[in-house]
Amino acid sequence: MRIVLAEDSALLREGLVGLLHRFGHEVIAAVADAPALVDAVTAAAAAGHRPDLVITDVRMPPGNLDDGLRAALDLRRTFNGLPVLVLSQYVADAYAAQLLEGSAGGVGYLLKDRIGRVADFMQSIEVVARGGVIIDPDMVGHLLARVRDAGPLARLTAREREVLAVMAAGRTNAQIAAELVVSEAAIAKHIGNIFAKLDLDPASGHRRVLAVLAQLQG
Repeated sequence: MRIVLAEDSALLREGLVGLLHRFGHEVIAAVADAPALVDAVTAAAAAGHRPDLVITDVRMPPGNLDDGLRAALDLRRTFNGLPVLVLSQYVADAYAAQLLEGSAGGVGYLLKDRIGRVADFMQSIEVVARGGVIIDPDMVGHLLARVRDAGPLARLTAREREVLAVMAAGRTNAQIAAELVVSEAAIAKHIGNIFAKLDLDPASGHRRVLAVLAQLQG
């Protein structure tokens, strides 16, 4: 797939370019700041080579705040449905909420530590590029840890919370079963219980993750 990458750390940027090339992807631009990200995507689209995916850091020049995230949000508004995977050094609820708000898919929020788990990272890229939603399991765990005794999430068992965290990472039922070392039938039952307790539609596809996260953020 064609990828535009934005990362201000030269070492990490070059490392990601090499990794993506190794797995057969084409990095059509690798830039170090938010304005260059917007320019690269705009130029590629104008030339008839709209990227299949944008990968960007949250904190980037020129402001070194959330410039990368804001550039990604602007690009998704300009190029409807442009898949964006945002990388962050830290768990930041507000950043994830901005990225996911009103989204119909094709978005991901991962901690940079996840890059070191190459197989997981490459799977995340594929899921987001196909229009799926990926949320770092550590982010879901952080949000779940804030849950008090009231509200729908308080109804979930400890195992159901584990399943929810892995599900938000874009795993299939079979992959969740393998990771948690239980049967696929047990995972299907847990997911059914999660949907029922959170009043979610099990047939909603990727929207199920967004709906769950709306519950978490509420």
